[in-house]
Amino acid sequence: MTRRNVTRIALTTLVAGTFFATSACGMSGGAGDVKEGEKTGKVAGQITFRTLQLKPVFTSYVQGVIDAFEKQYPDAKVKWEDVPGDGYNEKIVADAQAGALPDVVNLSTDSFQLLGDRGMLADVAKLDPEVAKDYVPGAWEQFKLPGKGDSVFAYPWYVTPEILTYNKDLFEKAGLDPAKPPTSVEQFFDCAEQIAAKSGGKYSAFMADPKGRLPGDWQKMGVPILNEKQDRFTFDTDTAVAWVERMKDLYDKGAMPKESLLKQDDISQLYGGGKLVFGPGSPGFVKDIKQNAPQIYADTLVANAVTGKLGHIGIYAQSLGIKKDTKHMDAATEFAKWVTNGPNQVEFSKKATIYPSNAIGLADPHFSDKGDGKDAETLARAVGAEQLKGAALDANTPVQWTNQVGDAVVREMQKAIKGEQDARTAVKKAQEEANKLLAKTAQK
Repeated sequence: MTRRNVTRIALTTLVAGTFFATSACGMSGGAGDVKEGEKTGKVAGQITFRTLQLKPVFTSYVQGVIDAFEKQYPDAKVKWEDVPGDGYNEKIVADAQAGALPDVVNLSTDSFQLLGDRGMLADVAKLDPEVAKDYVPGAWEQFKLPGKGDSVFAYPWYVTPEILTYNKDLFEKAGLDPAKPPTSVEQFFDCAEQIAAKSGGKYSAFMADPKGRLPGDWQKMGVPILNEKQDRFTFDTDTAVAWVERMKDLYDKGAMPKESLLKQDDISQLYGGGKLVFGPGSPGFVKDIKQNAPQIYADTLVANAVTGKLGHIGIYAQSLGIKKDTKHMDAATEFAKWVTNGPNQVEFSKKATIYPSNAIGLADPHFSDKGDGKDAETLARAVGAEQLKGAALDANTPVQWTNQVGDAVVREMQKAIKGEQDARTAVKKAQEEANKLLAKTAQK
């Protein structure tokens, strides 16, 4: 998923801090021959654990997890380092090149590829053949790589699912039934068209930003993003062309803020100001609106995410990767599993608007409780948790869709939506450029 589904525009501060550009440069060659460390059967030694922007808000929680681990395994010691978000991927690359990669490192679905496809991460599926059953399938699958078979290069940590958020009052003013939200991309666009027709320019339906919508919309419409070998993009289809044509038509009719096509406006501010019907599809966003725009929160409804033909939602996942040549493989793997076990993930999720990737953790009553059925934040948590159980890899952005690919596709989409080129030409040119970038990546 650019590791961006519709909901990735506005997640909680905790998760949003990890949206960084995936660089295709650096670490070229030489990494694949790193010898994998071996387990000895003894959990001992000092390991380094790196997290991303968790201090100072979550210092007490993380330190508590570390202390409990060291009490359980007195021969093991954990050195915790927390780093800023800016330049995180570049720092990972530099550390890997210098042989200074931490033993256990916090990785997103973006950053794990930088290390995994260059042979710098341990295959946790090989190290722990039975561990897959402990995690939500969609999260476990996120950390596989093309051409690597069933190998998995990180233990899933916390995750965030898609949901649908919308303003009940504006929905009704547009003549739509709040009890019948859209369930497919096509229905979503139909709602947007009616909203544009009824709003009189006072508010819009959704943000134009193609970078936030692709490839998620196409996947949900059944567009094949890649061929069977996953070495060529194949999204140049009539369905993708129809998507572009519909986006242009809606843009022309005022269904989206005009400026949102070329730049990322503050969607929370627009929704919180009553200028947008559909908000970001994130449970964390609902919490933010509750705190910052209580009047709009009172009119906010939540529902299952738009799914379409796939029947699946996309998820955004964080993980813990293991340095392939760590000297203390037992301590590193046991600690990663400790951090991502059910109880620890549930506790973390109660402190932040996130969800466990651990199946036992996700089954905790905290995530199914809908309260009185009237509070949007409580409902959002329950809706998100229920959908996570069915989250699947085919609804997530493939690793081949790097930020460079996403940017190339978006440039052509923007031209077409503005009317500077026709939709079919835009899709064709986007696929050609995407395949050039994919070929360059494969040569590295």
